[in-house]
Amino acid sequence: MTTLAERTAAGSVAVALVVLALKAGGWWLTGSVALFADALESVVNVAAAAAALAAVRYSNLPADANHPYGHTKAEYFSAVLEGALIVAAAAMILREAWDAWQHLRVPVFSLSGLVIAGLATVLNAIWAVVLTRRGRSVRSPALLADARHLWSDVVTSMGVLIGVGLVFATGIPWFDPLLAAITAANILLSGWRLMRSSVGGLMDEAVPPDLLARIRAAVSVHAEGALEAHDLRTRHAGRLTFIEFHLVVPGEMKVVEAHAICDRIEAALKAELETAVITIHVEPEVKAKGQGVPVL
Repeated sequence: MTTLAERTAAGSVAVALVVLALKAGGWWLTGSVALFADALESVVNVAAAAAALAAVRYSNLPADANHPYGHTKAEYFSAVLEGALIVAAAAMILREAWDAWQHLRVPVFSLSGLVIAGLATVLNAIWAVVLTRRGRSVRSPALLADARHLWSDVVTSMGVLIGVGLVFATGIPWFDPLLAAITAANILLSGWRLMRSSVGGLMDEAVPPDLLARIRAAVSVHAEGALEAHDLRTRHAGRLTFIEFHLVVPGEMKVVEAHAICDRIEAALKAELETAVITIHVEPEVKAKGQGVPVL
């Protein structure tokens, strides 16, 4: 049975193919190098959407003997690949822009071409909203990376359409390759952001400060009976958040009582993060450090 994330990723492939066809039609009707650049980015969208689908499917595989922590990090590889594809597309766009700059010409005016390219932008914007909402709901790095890329594509496409319209209105030929170069620079920035975010996940980067503060507060409030919690560590792995820390309890406390405190803390953390994976190491009071998370 397919999950919501898989169905959404499959939808991204279909939308990317439709958008690519529309943008290619707009470029074919006008011959604009800026619209060519916009269409080329959609080729990247198709490849990235297919990679995201494969990554989402693989990440949903259950944990096994070789992958006891699951396969959720697979989604980060998709986002890194998408960033690399964006960089490659930007290089190709810059090459075309340079060639067009050396052989300046005004594109062929085509209202149909502009309308078709505009429809592609509207479709991308609608799907970006869907991807953002579903990516957040299922906590999928691959879907969120695809959504951020699409939003960047929407902004770029709007600028390209306005710019190409100015080329037609003014007859100034260098607007067209200039817009293509600006498009390349914008998607390069988008690619860098995608790769930076994904590499952070692959490197077991800690959760953001605001989420860490919520985790510390939950531990502090619900650890009544314990003495302190220290060595708190967190990391993301796809949709999962791993949390581990040491919980210091009185030396004479019974195991069943310490276990009850751990259960209470885990329930509170699960309420904050449904996909949290929590590891608590219980220690006697002689292990107290006098620092870390205080117990209220």
